[in-house]
Amino acid sequence: MDPRSEVLLRQAELFQGPVLLAGLPADDLLGRLPAARGWCWHAGDQAALDARFAGRSDFGVNAPEFEFESAVVFLPKSKDLTDYILNAVASRLEGREVFLVGEKKSGIEGAAKQLNPFGKPRKLDSARHCQLWQVTVANAPQAKPLESLAQEYELPLAEGPLKVISLPGVFSHGRLDRGSALLLEHLDKLPSGHLLDFGCGAGVLGAAVKRRYPHNQVTLLDVDAFAAASSRLTLAANGLEAEVITGDGIDAAPMGLNAILSNPPFHVGVHTDYYATENLLRKAAKHLKNGGELRLVANSFLKYQPLIEEHLGVCAIKAEGQGFRIYRAKRG
Repeated sequence: MDPRSEVLLRQAELFQGPVLLAGLPADDLLGRLPAARGWCWHAGDQAALDARFAGRSDFGVNAPEFEFESAVVFLPKSKDLTDYILNAVASRLEGREVFLVGEKKSGIEGAAKQLNPFGKPRKLDSARHCQLWQVTVANAPQAKPLESLAQEYELPLAEGPLKVISLPGVFSHGRLDRGSALLLEHLDKLPSGHLLDFGCGAGVLGAAVKRRYPHNQVTLLDVDAFAAASSRLTLAANGLEAEVITGDGIDAAPMGLNAILSNPPFHVGVHTDYYATENLLRKAAKHLKNGGELRLVANSFLKYQPLIEEHLGVCAIKAEGQGFRIYRAKRG
């Protein structure tokens, strides 16, 4: 059981009615709170919740439509995303309770200040290295459309400027990260056919590839619903068409790919997690056609080359700079 869920269950009497659990972990919490429903934006967690509690968790970027009498927000990593989620639930709970739960190391103490616009927050519990805060919504805000919180920036590329639209909670929100910048400089000589942008974030790589190679079929994949929504906005802003899907890692990707491009993630919440990338490297060959190419950028200190060579074949370092490397390997 997630420690944040354990803290909630110490106060279980507060959560017996219809309560929305926003950003909930994929544990047994829904089983312990029979009137609760989930709102999830992580495709892996949603799949696990669906398997155990079918129909009791909604996936996406918008708060579910069902009537809830209170809401618990599991503190997201991003301050901007926390603001959006709190606003979305508080707008529907005038005179009722919003709770915020999170780990101390994720900054719950400071994040509790984000409850101030709705009323006077108070700390209800502190245990398992977590805190639980509560506010009675005295000032219900107007719900903010998610698009109103988007940040837009422009990248000068050889084919002309590319507009990027990023939403709260998406990796490198509002700016281009150094890894993607390096990979954008090395998109030459990609194979024709079906290309995958794995861990697409705001859709920078997928959109750039689709514009440079318009006859290629491009799929963008991310575990996060807000990333998928950002990618769709980025494609639309540039008049591009590509498939955007959510799923938990490379297992959700199509088969028969001609190329996989990635600036892969290694953070989940406040924790460092290399599993998604290592799983990609182990299984890329299964998703690539013969002669298909994997091209990815990663921090230089990450020892990915031996793993790529073990599972895919000869791996070359195509470029290096600012603490990053681009690896290139073909399925033999």
